[in-house]
Amino acid sequence: MKFARTLIAAAVSLAAAGTALADINVGVVLSLTGPGSGLGIPMQKQLALFPKTIAGEKVNLIILDDASDPGKGVSDTRRLITEDHVDVILGSCLTPVAAAMAPVAAENKTLQIAAAPVGVPPGQDHWLFRLPQGNEVMAHAMVQHMKKQGIKTIGFIGYTDAYGELWLKALTPEAEKNGMKVVAVERFARTDTSVTPQALKVTAANPDAIVVVATGSGAAMPEKAIVERGYKGKIYQTHAAATPDLVRIGGKDVEGTFVVSGPAVVPEQLPDSHPSKKVAMDFVTKYEAANGPGSRNQFAGHSYDFGIVMEKIVPMALKKAKPGTAEFRSALRDAMEGMGRTVFSHGVMNWTKDDHWGYTNETGVMLKVTGGKFVVEK
Repeated sequence: MKFARTLIAAAVSLAAAGTALADINVGVVLSLTGPGSGLGIPMQKQLALFPKTIAGEKVNLIILDDASDPGKGVSDTRRLITEDHVDVILGSCLTPVAAAMAPVAAENKTLQIAAAPVGVPPGQDHWLFRLPQGNEVMAHAMVQHMKKQGIKTIGFIGYTDAYGELWLKALTPEAEKNGMKVVAVERFARTDTSVTPQALKVTAANPDAIVVVATGSGAAMPEKAIVERGYKGKIYQTHAAATPDLVRIGGKDVEGTFVVSGPAVVPEQLPDSHPSKKVAMDFVTKYEAANGPGSRNQFAGHSYDFGIVMEKIVPMALKKAKPGTAEFRSALRDAMEGMGRTVFSHGVMNWTKDDHWGYTNETGVMLKVTGGKFVVEK
C-alpha cells in the first residue's frame, strides 16, 4: 500500500513537472519609461487582457522595460532568452530598440515579433516579423492622398534614427514615382527639446506639404514649431503619430493635420465591407471597457493583434514540439510563414517566406484631425 501511494505521488509529481514544462513563456520588451513610453504603456495595458491559456497550455508573460534605450533592449532580450527561456519575444515598440534586439534573437534562434516597423539588411529577418505596417505601404497611402491634394513639393522633418531614415527611403521614391519631389530634409533627435532651426529651414523651402516623422507625444513638437513659423501648407504625420498624444499635446496647432494609420483606431468610421471592421471594433470595445472611453491607441492594437497571432500559431507549433524547446521555437517561426490570410485590427496580414511585413497597399487609412479627433478621409 505504501509502495502504491509512493507511485501515485511520483506520478502526480511528474504530471506537475510536465505541466510546468509545457507552459508557454512569452517575453515582452517595451518602452515603459523614456521618450517611447507613450507607445509602450498602451501596449502593456492591452497585454493585461491577454489570454491566460492558448490551446490548453498556460501562457506566462514576462514584461521588461527597455527604457527607450537600444542597449537596454539588447540586455533585456538576452535575459529573456538565457534566464527566462522564452519561446517568443514581442518588442520593442521603438524602431531603434527593435533593430538592436533583432541580431540577438536571430543568434539564439528565437522568434521576434516587432511592434515597430524595423528594417534589417536583406536576408537577415529570418527570425523577425513585424506587426506594424511597413513604411512603404503607409507611404503609398500618404502619397496617393497628396496626389489628390495637388501636392508637388514635399518637406521632410523627422528623427535622425532608423525610423526617420526608413521613412525617408520609403517616401522619396514613392513621391518621385507620382510626380512629386522632396525639396527639404531636416532631422532631429528623439531627445531634442526644440526643433526651431530645423523648422525654419524646412519652412523656408516653402513646400506644398511637410511630412513629420516622429512618434507619439514627440510628433507634436515639430508640428507646433512649423505652425509657429507661419507655415500654411499641408502637414502630414506617420502611423506612429496616430495616438491621442498628438492631439492632446498639439492642441489647435495640429488641427487639420493628415495622419496615415491602420484601421484599428477608427473602426466605427469604416464601411461595413472593410475586412478589419469587426476585429477592430472588438479591440476598441474591450480596450476602452478596461481603460476608459477614448483611450484607444494604435500601439495597443498591435498587442491585440499579437494575441490573434499567438492563438493561430501556437496550435500549429504544438503539433510538432513542446514549449520550452528549440524545436517549438522553430515551429512557431515556421507557423508565422504558413498561417495564411489573417484579419487583424490593423488590416489583413499574410506573412510568407519572402515577406515578413505582410500587409498590402490597401492597408493604410488616411485620417484628418478635425475638432480634436481623428476622422477618416473619404
